[in-house]
Amino acid sequence: MRTLFAKILLWFWCTLAIFVVGSAFISALSVNQNASTQQAPGARLVKFQLEEARVTYETGGRPALAAFLDNLHQVYGAKGILTDETGRDLLTNQDRSDLLRRARRRAAFPYIRAGDGMVARSADDGRYWFFFIEPRQQVGAWFLMPEHLFMMAAAVLLCYWLAFHLTSPLRALQKAVERFGRGDFSARVNSTRRDEMGQLARTFDRMAGRIETLLTAERRLLGDISHELRSPLARLGVAIELARTGEDLDSHLNRIQKESDRLNALVGQLLQVTRAEGDPASLRQSPLRLDELVVQLAEDARLEAASRGCRIELAECRPVTVTGDPELLRRAVENVIRNAIRYAPHDSAVEIGLASDGGRARITVRDSGPGVPEESLERIFDAFYRVDTDRNRASGGIGLGLSIARRAIHLHHGAIRARNAQPGLELELELPVAPERA
Repeated sequence: MRTLFAKILLWFWCTLAIFVVGSAFISALSVNQNASTQQAPGARLVKFQLEEARVTYETGGRPALAAFLDNLHQVYGAKGILTDETGRDLLTNQDRSDLLRRARRRAAFPYIRAGDGMVARSADDGRYWFFFIEPRQQVGAWFLMPEHLFMMAAAVLLCYWLAFHLTSPLRALQKAVERFGRGDFSARVNSTRRDEMGQLARTFDRMAGRIETLLTAERRLLGDISHELRSPLARLGVAIELARTGEDLDSHLNRIQKESDRLNALVGQLLQVTRAEGDPASLRQSPLRLDELVVQLAEDARLEAASRGCRIELAECRPVTVTGDPELLRRAVENVIRNAIRYAPHDSAVEIGLASDGGRARITVRDSGPGVPEESLERIFDAFYRVDTDRNRASGGIGLGLSIARRAIHLHHGAIRARNAQPGLELELELPVAPERA
């Protein structure tokens, strides 16, 4: 009795057994009770037999009464007894006062004796009593019939199926939890049920998927961080050793400064990733003029673009207001713009635009660079992902800018997409427009 299956099975079976037995017992009592009432057909029949037996006895004596009772037994298969008001049997002169006492005390129930059922009726003047005794199988005093046993057996099978149906998803969930606890993070229930059990299983699957994703991302992040830190730290060590020789000190100090700035930028962007993946409820929610933010970032980026031999072209931006964390949104748009500048060819333009329709604002940033292979369009938003295998390429990025942008946009219920523009790459940032105030 320690398993839920056994408890459910026993509980349903006992409940149904009590219901069947109780219903059969009440039905039997009802039938017998109706048989002894004044208006029931059986009671009217006994009254008629009483009058017939009385007339037969009064007109023909005991021989006529004996013939009448024999005929009654042959026709109905029942036994009839006629007594006077004291309970004396008028045919055999036996004392039947016990029948009389029981009939008076329990007039509403059948008298049971040696497997027989009895219905008693007195004459209107009280001088005679007639007892009509028939076999139990006709009255139905034994209330539990074979049909009832068959129904109880069928109920056991149905209860077993019901208990199995209720507990099977729990057993599947238990096995999945055990596998997950042993380190198999791919364990899933994959339930197709639509009830509360199925909802619980799907909730576990979502939780397990989220945990698996976080753990996988954490392992990948640790591996990428170790790789990213190893290179600048190694170069720092080499630069320090060279600086100690005293030859070309300024050049070595510049190298040390550059590598320390790279480490500082890496740590800063990692903190931004952590902050973006924190509690979404802690985000600042304030109105933000998205057109003003785009114009400001475009102006700030013109100097960097000029240093790389490209230019910024900003299309006309109509007023658009969104709701969100200004710092996260500023960092997201800035990272996308700087990524485009990094890959823009010499003497080319980075095109920036802002439009809104259908309650959504869309920022587009396009460069004229080499683009991205189609199979890598989704992966460029992964942390530390590089399209090429050389992590020390001339672009100088560390692969976190677009990852930060995606997390920030998703936290604001938006979307970010990339597509090849032929030439170049176009990134689109989509955000919900803030509802207008009355």
